Amino acid sequence: MIPATIVQGHRVASGLNGNPKFPGGTLRMQQPYFAALGLDLSAFYPGTLNVSIAPKSYRVVQPRHTFRALKWHPEDAAEDFSFFDVTVHREGAGPVKGWIYFPHPDTKPLHFQKPDVLELLLPWTEGLGYGTRIELEVPEEQMVFEG
Repeated sequence: MIPATIVQGHRVASGLNGNPKFPGGTLRMQQPYFAALGLDLSAFYPGTLNVSIAPKSYRVVQPRHTFRALKWHPEDAAEDFSFFDVTVHREGAGPVKGWIYFPHPDTKPLHFQKPDVLELLLPWTEGLGYGTRIELEVPEEQMVFEG
């Protein structure tokens, strides 16, 4: 289990930052493209939950899904995305299964994450807010945590 703390992200995936370039958020715009490639995200909240795993860092081993050169925005260059299995655990609640959403930094045009921050896609889950401590369970054959 990897300890993590929920932190505020850029609020672009959810659209809560109000950027007119991404109406409804980047995830709503990307979702049909992922679905066409076989990854249905309709059961998940259309925004990411950002978590800091500091002082640990992570290393990608083998994602469950990788989509290369996905052209999802009419003005921006194509991007690569990977998804990793994750189960979120927190005190007083049952486990919640979802994905680690990983836009590859080398193809991402804006809104970079700190090296200790992961973006999670989960179903809407009550009681998760900034500062909430959770634990992540990620298959070690997909991602390794160090530090």
